[in-house]
Amino acid sequence: MNDKFWIDIVGWIGSVLVVGAYALNISGRLRADAPSYLWANIVGSIGLILNTAYAGAYPSTGVNVVWVFIGLWGLWKRKKLVKMP
Repeated sequence: MNDKFWIDIVGWIGSVLVVGAYALNISGRLRADAPSYLWANIVGSIGLILNTAYAGAYPSTGVNVVWVFIGLWGLWKRKKLVKMP
C-alpha cells in the first residue's frame, strides 16, 4: 500500500471524528465545551490537515489549522474555568 492510501485513511478518520462530534453536539449528546468534543475536533482536524496538504487543497488545510487552534483555545478556556488544583 502506498502513501496516498494511508493519507486517505487518515483523512477519512479525521472526517468521521469532526462530523461525528458535530452530529453528537447537535443531537444534544455532547456539549461543545466537553473535552471529548474538543479533542475529536483537534485530532480530526489534524487528520484533515495531513490529507488536504498532501492533496494540495490549501484553503481546506488553512481552515483545519484554524479549527485546531479553536479547539486548543477551548481546552485552555475550559481548564481556566475548572481551576484544577
